[in-house]
Amino acid sequence: MKLIVLGIESTSHTFGVGIAGIINNEPVILANEYDRYVPEKGGIHPREASMFHINHAPGVLLRALRRAGISMNDIDAIAVALGPGLGPCLRVGASLARFLASYYNKPLVPVNHAVAHIEIGKLVNRLKDPLIVYVSGGNTIIAVQKERRYRVLGETLDIPLGNLFDTFTREIGLAPPYVVGGKHQIDICAEWGDEFIDLPYTVKGNDLSFSGLLTAALRYARKYKDDKRMLGNICLSLRETAYNMLVEAAERALALTGKREVLLVGGVAASKILVEKLNQMARLHSARFCTVPAEYAGDNGAMIAWTGVLAYKHGVVIEPESAFVRQRWRLDEDDLPWLPED
Repeated sequence: MKLIVLGIESTSHTFGVGIAGIINNEPVILANEYDRYVPEKGGIHPREASMFHINHAPGVLLRALRRAGISMNDIDAIAVALGPGLGPCLRVGASLARFLASYYNKPLVPVNHAVAHIEIGKLVNRLKDPLIVYVSGGNTIIAVQKERRYRVLGETLDIPLGNLFDTFTREIGLAPPYVVGGKHQIDICAEWGDEFIDLPYTVKGNDLSFSGLLTAALRYARKYKDDKRMLGNICLSLRETAYNMLVEAAERALALTGKREVLLVGGVAASKILVEKLNQMARLHSARFCTVPAEYAGDNGAMIAWTGVLAYKHGVVIEPESAFVRQRWRLDEDDLPWLPED
């Protein structure tokens, strides 16, 4: 059996093209190319990010095809992330996918960006039924699969955890860039501190609230903006408080569901601190903990391509003229025919 799908990712700051498939009944990732928009100041500007994607899309597409050693004629289907994400950015990927599908007469497969983060994590770790902890700049979700859907057991009630760190480091003048040498600015700043400061800790069942934590941390930071050690203490305390909140909610969900696997996905999965905390929590419950390699932690085209493989195998296709973007497409909105029924 041979099935090859090209996937397009453009939901936020990354324009990515991945190529994945099944060859001789084995899953393969043939290419995972991307370019990433980094704002000169402030956060992501959707219009500027979309212009970046327009300018870089052809080069990324060609690099992916060269990396895989194939041409568009070898592609069986085109998959595209139609949401959730930033509207102007999503429309770039959708427009390219519609063009490629129409011009080369290829089936078009719609993909939920959040589902793709989970599926790539399950693939690389060979997992069947994990408790999912999905943490990124735009999402903080604890979920499980049930009756052909991902069911949300807990989530942020306001801002996501990744956005918390980005906003804080930006407001105190450390970012952008948000990541330097593979480390987030929050971790770099935390190394300056050695003392924990009490900050708001808000867990409501399995749901989390980070806005009060952000407000309190910024109040402290503005008071001690010229004291590097105190700023380090604030960064350290903010990070530890946020991660501990997430681990508490994840542990409650693990105890409730009795899952034997825990999977961390999303951009924040690159954090070694969070990985160690969740690993220790999982071990306490005799569960196996897994995360994704850095290559697949952030937004990437390979995860869209692989999820496209799963969807295409089960007949999930749409006409190009029906490929509308869905900026608020939730993880738990749709049935996924490749998931088990129970």
